[in-house]
Amino acid sequence: MSGQLTLESTAASILRCMPEALIFCDLEGIIRVWNGGAEKVFGWPAAEAVGQNLDLIIPERMRKAHWDGFNQAIERGGVKPGRTAMITRSLHKSGEFIYVDMSFEMVKDAQGQMLGSMAVARDATARFTEEKALRKQLAELTAKPAG
Repeated sequence: MSGQLTLESTAASILRCMPEALIFCDLEGIIRVWNGGAEKVFGWPAAEAVGQNLDLIIPERMRKAHWDGFNQAIERGGVKPGRTAMITRSLHKSGEFIYVDMSFEMVKDAQGQMLGSMAVARDATARFTEEKALRKQLAELTAKPAG
């Protein structure tokens, strides 16, 4: 094995190689870390996403709820218990809506100072669409006959 493994070099390699999107934003909601997985899931190259506001991937109709929750998490010092993961709608660079299975957490430094927020996401569009179709089919099959 060539080179010395350090925590920093190992963490950088993990971040670069992980297939899931990893996004870190500062307390103002500005994207500071955008890995290769984020490029694949959302379509934006890191060079275009880093430095942008998170609104880049948040559908307009969901922005108020997102920022309300984001600001509450900052005030609270973390996300609500039980609200660390969800399937939600997001925006792809193409302008298409996608569904992502996303988990969230607030990031603090070693002294407990809030640094920002991180999210890990994977594209769940196909799964969400299939499950929605199955739910509709089941509802049709179990619907009570008229009369």
